[in-house]
Amino acid sequence: MWPHGSIPIKDYAIETPFKKPSKDDTFHEVKIDFNPSSAIEAIHFILKDEETGASYQHKGRDFRVSLVNYLEDDGNMIHAKSSFGKWPDAVEQLPNMVLKAEASCDSKNENRRLEGFYEEQPIVKEVSVGNMVNVAIRKFPDAANIVLHLETDIPGDVVVHWGVCRDDAKTWEIPAVPYPPETTVFRNKALRTLLQPTGNGSRALFTLDEKLDGFLFVLKLDANSWVNFQGNDFYIPLSSARSVKGQSDSESEETSGKAHTDGIINEIRNLVSGLNSEKSLQTKVKEAKESILNEIEKLAAEAYSIFRSSTPSYPEEDSDADDAEPTINISSGTGSGFEILCQGFNWESNKSGRWYMELKEKASEISSLGFTVIWLPPPTESVSSEGYMPKDLYNLNSRYGTIDELKDLVKSLHGVGLKVLGDVVLNHRCAHYQNQNGVWNIFGGRLNWDDRAVVGDDPHFQGRGNKSSGDNFHAAPNIDHSQDFVRKDLIEWLCWLREEIGYDGWRLDFVRGFWGGYVKDYLDASEPYFAVGEYWDSLSYTYGEMDHNQDAHRQRIVDWINATNGTAGAFDVTSKGILHSALERREYWRLLDQKGKPPGVVGWWPSRAVTFIENHDTGSTQGHWRFPGGKEMQGYAYILTHPGTPAVFYDHIVSHHRSEIGALISLRNRNKIHCRSIVEIVKAERDVYAATIDDRVAVKIGPGYYEPPSGPQRWSLALEGYDYKVWEASS
Repeated sequence: MWPHGSIPIKDYAIETPFKKPSKDDTFHEVKIDFNPSSAIEAIHFILKDEETGASYQHKGRDFRVSLVNYLEDDGNMIHAKSSFGKWPDAVEQLPNMVLKAEASCDSKNENRRLEGFYEEQPIVKEVSVGNMVNVAIRKFPDAANIVLHLETDIPGDVVVHWGVCRDDAKTWEIPAVPYPPETTVFRNKALRTLLQPTGNGSRALFTLDEKLDGFLFVLKLDANSWVNFQGNDFYIPLSSARSVKGQSDSESEETSGKAHTDGIINEIRNLVSGLNSEKSLQTKVKEAKESILNEIEKLAAEAYSIFRSSTPSYPEEDSDADDAEPTINISSGTGSGFEILCQGFNWESNKSGRWYMELKEKASEISSLGFTVIWLPPPTESVSSEGYMPKDLYNLNSRYGTIDELKDLVKSLHGVGLKVLGDVVLNHRCAHYQNQNGVWNIFGGRLNWDDRAVVGDDPHFQGRGNKSSGDNFHAAPNIDHSQDFVRKDLIEWLCWLREEIGYDGWRLDFVRGFWGGYVKDYLDASEPYFAVGEYWDSLSYTYGEMDHNQDAHRQRIVDWINATNGTAGAFDVTSKGILHSALERREYWRLLDQKGKPPGVVGWWPSRAVTFIENHDTGSTQGHWRFPGGKEMQGYAYILTHPGTPAVFYDHIVSHHRSEIGALISLRNRNKIHCRSIVEIVKAERDVYAATIDDRVAVKIGPGYYEPPSGPQRWSLALEGYDYKVWEASS
């Protein structure tokens, strides 16, 4: 009775794909044949979206189709009506599910009689898209008004339904004129303004009295679609703008700390892109939204405090304000903001059995190059010698050395000023024992979990846990982080590693496999100095050629960072892939996105982007995705001069690239380039890419020509190598 294409799900369900009866049909269907005299009384089912993995139910429970006429209707029953009838109007109910059940009547058994029937049920599918709303406020000197600039990249005609308030009660009222163009009064209670289209969305300018307390608004997309803030109006406080000194476009003054606050504002925009209305952005659980709001509040307070305490500096004054470092705030997502990461191993480092001792001998050399953080290999006992198939998490005698040698190494690295990251594998764990079916899913050691710790949707390991919150890693049992006992044990283990070994932070392996919200729990508890996750999946290609627009790829990485509430950064796989094509195919135009920014994660959320060109997986003896040969220094000239946190691979430090890498690190430190530095791309053509960073450094990669223009700034060539040059600004 199983339809074609069906597969068993454990021992209690069947999964069957929908199919079109013919090419011309609109609907998909599944036909299940039953013997009318069988003992089956009802069918239970849910619908699964193959694209997203989402399940669709009926009133929060399984759909239930009765095959007999005597089952009690619990409110979830889909059953026969008195006779066939017309289908309800299906307009605007897409996608729809059509249920059809037919069986012959059995006159000998009235209790099993089933009439044919149709019933239609609407299915609502949520599609996640990323849009943002930016609001900027400026108070001009010697003016009694505040100018508010509102901009969004939501496509189409967008109407702002808005008003103002005068106190904390946030009571809507209509302000005095002037109003922006295309503004109408709505029921004498609010105003409606059609945003004016721009190249990438729409915007409007609002001139408001400085005595007002706040600006209230929602966005109207069409007759039935509104964008609000978690069910409430957007509220923009105006009182803080009164104490902030503004600048006109003609003024040449710069506010101290501009680079830092611009970076903070960009972070707020990315966090806000994780929140929005029922139409525009993906739904998040209440706790995740509250966490993001808390982070926004912290960043906003930081930016405001810098603006309040800032004083303008004029070009004619002999001021060293431009040389002042941005305020340093330690965060696990960024460290100090000035971190430079060294990967302290490669794929072959385990072969000698004494890697910890070998690396200890190089500690002073690594520190002298200017690195601030070093990433060590996985420390646990592992089925694979490289450490990425962990078994007993508390056994730290590995192929890299003993636990005592690891402690000694960490102590030596601390002694030369390096922070130390442990490589922790939280997604999966290799079992010690087999279950009654011969499947390896029972664990030993101090964390002697049973198969409840294994996700329930990976048929390879027959776990009894819940469905995985990410992508499964099929080489080992995937851990179910939704289990309280699992999270408790992993938190204790991470805290033990911090205390016992002295790790300062974490490199998190295969974070695609579980929800970033669990990562936040682990980081909140273990309080690392710095943390970075490996979210690695494929970029977008068309007929074997990389697409220019990789927004979908970097959005997935940004979504994961958002899920951690920004407590972790992520390796900028997007930038690495784009650098590959740009350098290998001489297509340097790829290094500019549609909005004039860097095209990787570093263009959207630079403080959480850990940029790199190679690691133990992509390079070394594995070579899964090796950087274009002979062009490594172009890659390092890019990441070591740009915002983000750059990471350098061990093999390149001990190669002929060592001195050039050291010179670039020295230049980065000398010019105080940090994870939130401001990059301005000035050229991105077929054979050349050029940019300035914080107006202090200019860089060119590619064989094409570029020289920084002469002007108020004088540029001097600081470094030069094969197809790259770097200049420094001199006063």
